[in-house]
Amino acid sequence: MARVLNRVPEPLRWLIGRLALALVVIWGAATVTFAGLLLIPGDPARAVAGGVAATASPEVLARIRSEYGFDDPVAVQYLRFLARLLRGDLGTSYQQNRPVQSIITEQLGATLALALGGMLLGALIAITLAVLTADRPRPRSVARLAEFTALSMPTFWIGFVLLALFSFRWHVFPVLGNGGIEALILPWITLAIAITGVLSQVARDGIEQALGQPFALTVRARGATETTVRVGHALRHAALPVLTMSGWMLGNLLGGVVVVETVFARQGLGQVLVTAVRGRDYPVVTGIVVLTAATFSLISIALDQLYRVVDPRIGESAR
Repeated sequence: MARVLNRVPEPLRWLIGRLALALVVIWGAATVTFAGLLLIPGDPARAVAGGVAATASPEVLARIRSEYGFDDPVAVQYLRFLARLLRGDLGTSYQQNRPVQSIITEQLGATLALALGGMLLGALIAITLAVLTADRPRPRSVARLAEFTALSMPTFWIGFVLLALFSFRWHVFPVLGNGGIEALILPWITLAIAITGVLSQVARDGIEQALGQPFALTVRARGATETTVRVGHALRHAALPVLTMSGWMLGNLLGGVVVVETVFARQGLGQVLVTAVRGRDYPVVTGIVVLTAATFSLISIALDQLYRVVDPRIGESAR
């Protein structure tokens, strides 16, 4: 087996290893979710019965348990659950009586537009702020105060303040809903504020460390402008920690998206997840958790590839 693996090209061997690790992560997330849902008090048959659960007879509930396998041993339920996942089947929603894949697909676009837009806006503001304030004591102090203030404000409160000012008072942006780009501006800003507070500190620390290296003095001695030194050289050396933090924050953005979608009454996976948790719609909850774990894994693989582009020495050290 080892000889066969040694014959596989290093990039392909690396990709196979990362995909195998991704499958382990997805399996772990799915297993923890399965166990957690089993521990929630209550009868899942009543969740399937929905609005008529309060008046459903014991015979009806027993038939539901039998049909969905709720009365099978836990080990049997777990193996059946894994078998469905291996087939790519996330099950059927108890509340909507539709495939979970369809529900996620319908709402995924709106959530991605919100999350990616907020992430890109936050990264742009953070990097700009870091470049302008790095190694400059007074601007850096002001920037840090603003960053700590942003981090101390809850996301829902930021959203309410933006709505109160720019929608209710000044009528610049629409109040609620899933309209065009103008309806995304305030949600993007809400997400970007929290992202900026963290990412700008990481970027500035990296830039300041780079500016203290001998290469920065050499570049300045060659007559380069301060902007060239900061943007063309120091920023690239600070890219690795920024990429790491950006990937981690993008993977964790679902929590913020849930809040923002609720505040701005937007459709998306966040709203679907909240509704599913309230209604004990286990297949939908599991499907979104599996999707989140897969997203984390794919982001991790993409970041590793970006590391090799930004710093080729990483790829050389892996060989």
